[in-house]
Amino acid sequence: MDLSHSQSNLSLGFNSSHDDSISLHLDPSINDPSHPIPSIPLQLLEPQSQIPQNPQFNDDDDDDNEEFRILGHSMCLKRRRDCDSSSSSISSSKRVSVPVYDSAEIDLEARRASVRAWGNQPLQAADPDIYMIMEQEKKRQFKGIELIASENFVCKAVLEALGSHLTNKYSEGMPGARYYCGNQYIDEIEMLCCERALHAFNLDPKCWGVNVQPYSCTSANFAVYTGLLLPGERIMGLDTPSGGNTSHGYYTPNGKKVSGASIFFESLPYKVNPQTGYIDYEKLEERALDFRPKIIICGGSSYPREWDYARFRHIADKCGAVLLCDMAQISGLIAAKESLNPFDYCDIVTSTTHKSLRGPRGGIIFYRKGTKLRKRGILLSQGYESDQYDFEEKINFAVFPSLQGGPHNNHIAALAIALKQVATPEYKAYMQQVKKNAQALASALLRRKCRLVTGGTDNHLLLWDLRPLGLTGKFYEKVCEACHITLNKIAIFGDNGTIIPGGVRIGTPAMTTRGCLESDFETMAEFLFRAAKIANILQREHGKLQKTVLKGFESNRDIIELRAHVEAFATQFALPGFDNST
Repeated sequence: MDLSHSQSNLSLGFNSSHDDSISLHLDPSINDPSHPIPSIPLQLLEPQSQIPQNPQFNDDDDDDNEEFRILGHSMCLKRRRDCDSSSSSISSSKRVSVPVYDSAEIDLEARRASVRAWGNQPLQAADPDIYMIMEQEKKRQFKGIELIASENFVCKAVLEALGSHLTNKYSEGMPGARYYCGNQYIDEIEMLCCERALHAFNLDPKCWGVNVQPYSCTSANFAVYTGLLLPGERIMGLDTPSGGNTSHGYYTPNGKKVSGASIFFESLPYKVNPQTGYIDYEKLEERALDFRPKIIICGGSSYPREWDYARFRHIADKCGAVLLCDMAQISGLIAAKESLNPFDYCDIVTSTTHKSLRGPRGGIIFYRKGTKLRKRGILLSQGYESDQYDFEEKINFAVFPSLQGGPHNNHIAALAIALKQVATPEYKAYMQQVKKNAQALASALLRRKCRLVTGGTDNHLLLWDLRPLGLTGKFYEKVCEACHITLNKIAIFGDNGTIIPGGVRIGTPAMTTRGCLESDFETMAEFLFRAAKIANILQREHGKLQKTVLKGFESNRDIIELRAHVEAFATQFALPGFDNST
């Protein structure tokens, strides 16, 4: 039905598809074809007395309405505003409200959308600079030979846990006693991680407890000192130039306190025999009885031989000390029963979690609990000593709240994954291969007349004394790095300590993880020997002006040639956790 006037440019029509729906049309003669004007649906309104007030419209809206009657119906022509939608679905009711958004609501939605877009961007889009640097680092790892004894490659599952939503949760405290709520699943993960840690090292939960929250082994060691000692009390650990770790206490030759352990506590080192490179247990006992430390530490960063834990236990009992083992370097070998077990003799055992264990970067503390297994030596000044271990509460309190805040839950989940793998036959076979590869590498270097500290190795690392070649560990390290071989300089007993290290430390776990066997380490030994020859030539040509020669590494023909051989060799072995290592 059409009710248009013959002289008007407007036409008014009923739409038969909806009850009481009316459309307003412009005469085609005035409708510009290049800018067509759509038909505009009108609304049938009830009498004004029946229309509820809508807070979205104010009194000024009356100026935009024009009332008239059609076929006895009261009609109102309402002009559409720019913010209104272009079309409206008419329901069976005679009045349909069109949403009207003010500027505040539009701004709110825009801000929400902005945050959502920012929060869901992948790394490549969110930060292309960091993404590109990370890609370059992945290429460096893939194309190079990794021989740093403290490094390894984690599996894909560990990477996934580290990059997961668990990093969002704050969890200060111990499972079941958190400062914040919402930790029921975090508690489950941490308790499972503790259970797996005890199982991995075959420990009875009635006799041993574990804390998996430390951020590193240095943090773990300092938590033990903090929990068990007063400031200024005494500790003894292996001297750093003898292969010890600075977290066990270290002073430079001029007396500077390098380690926090030496700043807040008094430390006295024991050393290796300079002729053999083995720990001198006779002098250790003599010094311990004179020094009377509260804690004796066995374990180090660069000691290639087994530790005599029974002898340490005897000395600790004799001077009334707690025996702490830092097994950071060899924890994987101990878990796989490929090394002597410190848990049979020690009171407390600490470790990193990322070296031979192949877990994420962090620390862990094991401590005895329950009834003591043996009567230890007691100083008269100590008085009566309880027959129960009291480490648990002291160590847990030292970790939190004394030294740390919330634990890294993504790390703890990743550690749980790694510890599950540690308890498998496949992991034991892996650690056996790590030892075989270390023996093969040591034999290959010895055949080339290289001097190794102690003449070889019992574990995963070896120390190469470069002084007979006239090289320093620092210069040789730089030459190897230019050839895409990474290892680290290390102090050798009798040299100038950490100022001018006389050797390098070489480890086999990382390249074993990538699939290398004994024959592959024979090849790597040849690369290392060639790098030593290059370093020797460069040092003879440039003398002590090593800063000058370092700038020319990229253009040195011998380095370029060796680097090409290294890259061709390394790229045969994939990086764990990546589908495409290139």
